[in-house]
Formats: sequence, structure tokens, C-alpha cells
Amino acid sequence: MRTLDEYLQLVTSEHRDKPLFMAMVEMLVQPLIDIGNQMTELVDDFDLDDAVGVQLDKVGEWIGLSRVLAIPLTGVYFSWDDTVLTGWESGTWKGDFDPSTGLTSLPDDEYRRLLKAKIAANHWDGTMEGAQAIWNLVFAGAQTIIVQDNQDMTMTIGFVGPPLTAVQQALLTGGYFPLKPGGVRIRYYAIPVDTGPLFAWDASSPELQGWETGSWAKEVSTS
Repeated sequence: MRTLDEYLQLVTSEHRDKPLFMAMVEMLVQPLIDIGNQMTELVDDFDLDDAVGVQLDKVGEWIGLSRVLAIPLTGVYFSWDDTVLTGWESGTWKGDFDPSTGLTSLPDDEYRRLLKAKIAANHWDGTMEGAQAIWNLVFAGAQTIIVQDNQDMTMTIGFVGPPLTAVQQALLTGGYFPLKPGGVRIRYYAIPVDTGPLFAWDASSPELQGWETGSWAKEVSTS
């Protein structure tokens, strides 16, 4: 970011002590500095990781994906009576113009996640390994993803980490993350109930553990 002082220091000593001259230089240079700084900030304003609000909407236009959903996501609004799915840190606040029937416009964090999935899917090689890499990229920093090939043209996707939010689960069940090879069906998503490894028979890894260590997962199917 440029500042006015950087340019005023370039004025030679014979003119620097002239108040009117320096005021004129300041008047002419400051607007150009403001424009240059604003142009520099545009790079960050429309960066996928930093953009918010209307800037993120514009990024979505370039990618070809809107935050407005054709089918509202139901069961995602914050509720006092639900401590698991729509309680604190899980439920989404209903906006002033959101319909009571469900969420129709995604919040920035989940919209950004969908955009990342869209970009990654456009560069995907169609393999199971590539799908797992994309899943881990999309949910990086939150969950670790396990993709299991069931050897019957279906796959199971497990999430290891903190429980998913109501909006995340609704996006999964609504089929908004179609990250799977052609002709392969997602049998179900294994959603964690508690933070930590998932329960699995005869397994011992950071993601899968046995009795008294692993947590039972909730099976959620796509609609």
C-alpha cells in the first residue's frame, strides 16, 4: 500500500518548504494513490478465500455457480430445543428475508466450500483417488474424509472430525457435492456424532478406531 509521504519525500529541498506548492502536490497525488491502492485491494477482494458478500457472488458468476438454491434447505435454522443439529455453532440464523420453509441463500462459508468443490471437480481426473483428494480439499481444516469403494459400483464417504453443521448435512443429502466417478452411487455418508475417530472393525488409524475409542457414525443418504 502506497502512502502520500512516500511521494512527498521525492520533492526536492528547494520546493519542500513551500506550503502552497506542497499542498498542490498533495491535492494532485492523493487521488492517484487512493485509486492505485484500491486497484491493489481488488485482488484480495475477489480472491476465493477472502471474498465476502457481493464479491463472493461475482466469483461465483465466473465459476458458474450461484449461492441461491433452487430447493430450500430445510431443518437448518437455529433452534433452542436441538442441542445436536441446529443448536449453538450448528444451526443457521434465519435472515430477515429468508422464507420460513427453508434456507434459499447460502452463507459465505458454505458457498465458498461449494465453489471450491466446483473448481476442483472441473479439474478432476474421474478416479476414486482423485475424488478423495477433492473431498479433503473442500473440507480442509475441518474434517478428514475417508472414501471407501464398496466394489459394487457404490462408495461410502466418512467424515472424521467435529460433527457437521445442519447446512453441511443438508447440502450433502441434497446432492450438492456430486464428487463421484461416473456410474458410481454414494451409498451413504458416515457423519460423526462426536469429535474424534470413527468406529471400525479391525482398524487402528488416526481416522478409524475400535471399541472404546471410535465413535459410531450416523448414516445419512442422499435424496
